[in-house]
Amino acid sequence: MKKCKGFTLVELMVSITILAILSAIVIPNFNEFVIKVRVDNEISQLHRLLLVARNSAINSNNNVTVCPLDNDLQCTTEWQGTISVFIDNNNNDRLDTNINETVIRLKEAVKLGDKLQYGLRRFRLKYAPTGRTIGFGSNGTFKYCPKNYEDFARAIIVSTSGRIYASSDIDNDGKDENRSGVEIICRN
Repeated sequence: MKKCKGFTLVELMVSITILAILSAIVIPNFNEFVIKVRVDNEISQLHRLLLVARNSAINSNNNVTVCPLDNDLQCTTEWQGTISVFIDNNNNDRLDTNINETVIRLKEAVKLGDKLQYGLRRFRLKYAPTGRTIGFGSNGTFKYCPKNYEDFARAIIVSTSGRIYASSDIDNDGKDENRSGVEIICRN
């Protein structure tokens, strides 16, 4: 007597049903996981960019500007675009390559639809050779807001001393807060 190897139709249907149920449970959680990883990655990149800017100001003994540049190489408020770090010898918040101002580092634009905000209408962050931030309202908060997932927003807080702090979920409610316990909220 020969024994056939394989699946019966019933076994196949049960397996497909179990797979469908598991997929319905896992896929939504996986999507949230991917969003959280993207937000963490953006916050890490921004954190490293600000560290490079502050250290460059200290090591070069020059003012270093962090800002998104427009087509005329002037600082703008479009923080979700490419962000530049450059030595600003003449302190005009503009990259003047004709006087040997150079770009130190770039951070690529955020994912389309996501937002990166810095303060209210702030167009640059500037570090002095002391490592402190300079200018009116030199402290502020960078907020990264993923599209359709504002509850996953994270932030980096820049103090006047030049130090940077990442937000965290202090009260374990799934939403990040600043060091004072205030929830990170994205504005439109």
